[in-house]
Amino acid sequence: MGHDEHRHKPESQPGPEESSQDAASGPIELGSEHLAGSQDAEKTALLEQVANKDKEIAELKDKYLRALADTENVRKRMRQQNEDAVRLQREGLLRDLLPITDNLERAVDAARGGGNGKPIVEGVEMVLRSLLDFLRNHGVVPREAVGQPFDPQFHEAVDHIESGTHPPNTVITEFHRGYQVGERVLRPARVAVAKAPSTEGGPPKNEPNGGNGH
Repeated sequence: MGHDEHRHKPESQPGPEESSQDAASGPIELGSEHLAGSQDAEKTALLEQVANKDKEIAELKDKYLRALADTENVRKRMRQQNEDAVRLQREGLLRDLLPITDNLERAVDAARGGGNGKPIVEGVEMVLRSLLDFLRNHGVVPREAVGQPFDPQFHEAVDHIESGTHPPNTVITEFHRGYQVGERVLRPARVAVAKAPSTEGGPPKNEPNGGNGH
């Protein structure tokens, strides 16, 4: 009987504490593996984002360098075009001056030939006409000053003369002529301007004859 009782004795069952520890150890190990896998995935995603950003930055840098090179090429091309335009304009201006040089040479030849001086005067007049035509063709025109009210925009007063025949502040003589190109003053006229006679005794200053100075 004793032997049978020992053989049929029920095996010992785990206690409540042991069961709870075994149950807890399994989920803890599974959670750690899941957390590590999630961190690896996030790390991989971040590395991919960084790589994509580096690629975008490299592409943007390449586009910037290309745009910078294109801008520099455009600037060089515009500068070259401007230089060519200025050179052509200067050559055209100098070419237009050559006929005036020809007329001057003819006037000099006439002066060397002697005579009564008439050919010299005619030659100088021809040169003057050529020069005025040249200026006119380039938009430069003389501006009349004598008899006009003094205007500091167009006149440079170098003398003030008492006058009883001209209104005060009127240009009464011109030492050299003024010119303008378009609406802009190329050179103001140098003039003498009338002022009211002095009330003090003594003769007034003589008035020069109005005329053009060249």
